[in-house]
Amino acid sequence: MKIKEWPVSDRPRERLRTLGPRSLSSRELLALLIETGMPAADDRPARSAMDVAGDLLAWALQGEDEDPRMRDRQPLRRIVTAPFSALCSVPGIGPAKAAKILAALDLGRRATEEVRRDAHRFSCPRDVFEHVHLGMRDLAHEEFRVVMLSAQWELLGIERVAQGTVDAVDVHPRDVFACALRTGAHSVVLLHNHPSGEPAPSPEDRDLTRRLEEASKVLGIVLLDHIIVGEGRYTSFSEAGLMAAAGW
Repeated sequence: MKIKEWPVSDRPRERLRTLGPRSLSSRELLALLIETGMPAADDRPARSAMDVAGDLLAWALQGEDEDPRMRDRQPLRRIVTAPFSALCSVPGIGPAKAAKILAALDLGRRATEEVRRDAHRFSCPRDVFEHVHLGMRDLAHEEFRVVMLSAQWELLGIERVAQGTVDAVDVHPRDVFACALRTGAHSVVLLHNHPSGEPAPSPEDRDLTRRLEEASKVLGIVLLDHIIVGEGRYTSFSEAGLMAAAGW
């Protein structure tokens, strides 16, 4: 049965209008984005937008063709991190629908990352992790970012300074501190992710931190911390006692 043939009170669009989006399941929200189903063909019956949405979620749950690191991730996270071509392989999901779904999911992620301007003040490594982890946890490559802070630890900006491979990223001190000098930052927090989800620092991470500590002393910029972002957890060099100077 087509969605437009359902009772009005059961249709996703009408329920969203009267009850709000939180009242709808993920399948119903995806169906609103998909909009149209598939006509009957050969021995296959017609599929509504709700059916196609269910097929997409089932595909995401199976994850047969995905990177092993993605197997423990929930279906919406799998969808938003899947290759564009993989989404288009799901029957009923063409390029236009795939683009709309990815755009909607990423807008949702960006909305959760937004914080009121007057709340952009950090007091500990956990504050930084909570602010950035949604945007870093699903990256398939290592990425190095610099969090720039005022003397009161107010956020001045976050800048990506290097992008690497699945298990390494090449960082030069010049690139790390150029953005801090440009914004007049009093202190910085270094950030990078481990796509494996395990935030334990490698010997290379420790060596890089030592070199950046030395550079920060020469430039007169306080290096508060180096935080490695993993799956739902992090490692703070400052908290772990892996930095020469006192951090927070």
